[in-house]
Amino acid sequence: MTRPSSGGAGPAEWAGLAVLALPTVLLGLDLTVLHLALPSLAVDLRPSGTQELWIVDSYGFLIAGFLITMGTLGDRIGRRRLLVIGGIAFVAASLAAAYSSTPEMLIASRAALGVAGATLMPSTLALISNMFDDARQRALAIGLWATFFAGGMAAGPLVGGVLLQYFWWGAAFLPAVPMIGLMLVAAPFLLPEYRAPRSGRFDPFSVFLSLLALLPVVYAIKEFAKEGPSPTVLAAVAAGAVFSLVFVRRQRTLESPLLDVTLFGNRAFSVALGMMLVGLVGVGGTMLLTTQYLQLVERLSPLAAGLWFGPPALMMMLSSILAPVLTRWIRPGYVVAGVLALSSVGYALMGLVGPSGGLLLVVGAFSLVYLGLGAIAALGTDLVVGAAPPEKAGSASAISETVQELGLAVGIAVVGSLSAAVYTSRMNAEALTGLSADTARIVENGLSGATSISGEIPAPVFERAQEAFIAGLNTTGWTGAVVTLALAVATAVMLRHIGVQDTDAPGGDTGGGRPAPGVAVELGGRTADDPAR
Repeated sequence: MTRPSSGGAGPAEWAGLAVLALPTVLLGLDLTVLHLALPSLAVDLRPSGTQELWIVDSYGFLIAGFLITMGTLGDRIGRRRLLVIGGIAFVAASLAAAYSSTPEMLIASRAALGVAGATLMPSTLALISNMFDDARQRALAIGLWATFFAGGMAAGPLVGGVLLQYFWWGAAFLPAVPMIGLMLVAAPFLLPEYRAPRSGRFDPFSVFLSLLALLPVVYAIKEFAKEGPSPTVLAAVAAGAVFSLVFVRRQRTLESPLLDVTLFGNRAFSVALGMMLVGLVGVGGTMLLTTQYLQLVERLSPLAAGLWFGPPALMMMLSSILAPVLTRWIRPGYVVAGVLALSSVGYALMGLVGPSGGLLLVVGAFSLVYLGLGAIAALGTDLVVGAAPPEKAGSASAISETVQELGLAVGIAVVGSLSAAVYTSRMNAEALTGLSADTARIVENGLSGATSISGEIPAPVFERAQEAFIAGLNTTGWTGAVVTLALAVATAVMLRHIGVQDTDAPGGDTGGGRPAPGVAVELGGRTADDPAR
């Protein structure tokens, strides 16, 4: 694989991007493919409400926890090498998840998938920064990368629906086998190897501190969702805050830190991260509620529910491709703000959904929500990666992916908890009168539990459960509308200093993206120095 003398990307680089699309699509797919499988899974494994939440979001939380570590590790041992190692581990964990026989086994397999996924995500994005030096080409490549990831997320329900139509719920995890297999075959020929020069010693203690900073916060979110505020929750938050401070102080003293905290001094970098975190919280939770609505309220089959996700997927892909193009004439902050304003309309429409006739309304509303997701992922990622020098691309990519994964996972926990709180308040003792203690407990856990035993409970109780679920969806919709509109205004103000992309300047470089002198780059199995041009 050689680079054209002009410095622009050639056919080999674009072919390499197609290879990187495989793990990127798969990672997006794995975030959502399980949503449609939850009802079938609940009938088979009978997880508790808490176990069901852990099954869904342990994957995202573990990815978020290990992304920074793996991003830095890839800079040291080679980004392509880490991609290959992670791909093999991802296939093994997918097979374990597919054939899980207990909720605990499935939770453990999903957690292993998260750790393996953390090796893949920063590697794909960091390799793109190596392969595309030209800023305009890099922006397009990252926009396509965001499209791959968002497309995987959108295709998750559809793929899950098709597989569940003909196979058991575990089949939702099997697409990893052929996709990663193809990547492993093509990677040595089409992807460059990159190792940062003078990367220094890897610091295991920093890895330990990063987990101590994140995991107590994860625990606090889970406990808050179950029990509300308590001394345990407050203690976990305090522990996470203390270890975060210790982690940051250590990174400032290390010659080769696990996380380069000086990157946060760049305003565009920090604001883009905040925008992605807040924006994706709403998307993550709403995605789960929408898939449940289609199956549990509209009573669609998994295949039919998956097909209804086609329009939102199209909107997201269009947004992730067109948003970077619009920045040639409109400031990026204004592009994101405008799309987020449209997303707030989508959230508001979810607040209007009623007990019947809501199918088109929900799908239309979710299409607008996904429109914002595409722009956030594409432009936010480009701002973050473009602000970092090439030798720190792995670290910057990992931070970007950490924020996105954490936003989606926190969204599932927080928005899901808000909806569950509304549901529980409606399904009180009066609504459950006449049911046995065990049956009442199942119905009280959520609509998926009520659906699993719908033939064993009175019709009015099941209808009351559906209405309680819709009330939770309405509440989260109005909340999302207010937060997203506020985010749109904040984004327009805080990113207004970033101008349109200069299409007349050679390369249109916006900061970062060019290889530094002496950077070790391996092309097609050989290693060479790629001097800065």
